[in-house]
Amino acid sequence: MAKLVLIRHGQSQWNLSNQFTGWVDVDLSDKGVEEAKHAGELIKAAGLEFDQAYTSVLTRAIKTLHYALEGSGQLWIPETKTWRLNERHYGALQGLNKKETADKYGDEQVHIWRRSYDTLPPLLSADDEGSAAQDRRYANLDPRIIPGGENLKVTLERVIPFWEDHIAPDLLAGKNVIIAAHGNSLRALTKYIENISDDDIMDLEMATGEPVVYTFDDKLQVTDKTKLD
Repeated sequence: MAKLVLIRHGQSQWNLSNQFTGWVDVDLSDKGVEEAKHAGELIKAAGLEFDQAYTSVLTRAIKTLHYALEGSGQLWIPETKTWRLNERHYGALQGLNKKETADKYGDEQVHIWRRSYDTLPPLLSADDEGSAAQDRRYANLDPRIIPGGENLKVTLERVIPFWEDHIAPDLLAGKNVIIAAHGNSLRALTKYIENISDDDIMDLEMATGEPVVYTFDDKLQVTDKTKLD
């Protein structure tokens, strides 16, 4: 039975300062580093061994993966980075303070932007400062698929092809997989794995640095889910 471990990255510097982050490449805070290291200790204590690692192309997730693997003595395993596991793109909200944005637009509007399944935030254009279209790590992507902002529905639509092409085949081959990514890309995966409804997924929270362990049968049905804490 194959196992999949999901870890939301440790607290980032913008989690700490209460800013919308999205695709902006901010680092872990000191607390986030400790959370990532602790995740590695939990994985080691649980005796989990991996064959393949996946992460996004954003520093906070990459470092979380490395700290977790180092702490569990598995820094050597194969690792793949992909933009498809990036955090949800928050569009023109990226960099803004969440409280100040709520004061300006109202709590209800900000709640809709943050929590609605299919409502997009204000979008960035390819020419706007901070657009991913200007970032070298996305230079090989078709410009038409680089988002100017995403909701959870759109995030799910770009995460699932990677699941189908890479993660699911690994699990079906009996490989144990670890993924260090972001709150919304992991919520999208969780929605798909557990067949959670559009309404119910909005209430799902993922704690920073907490490994979530799934066990699958040979049909990729979940037989067990455990949180290491």
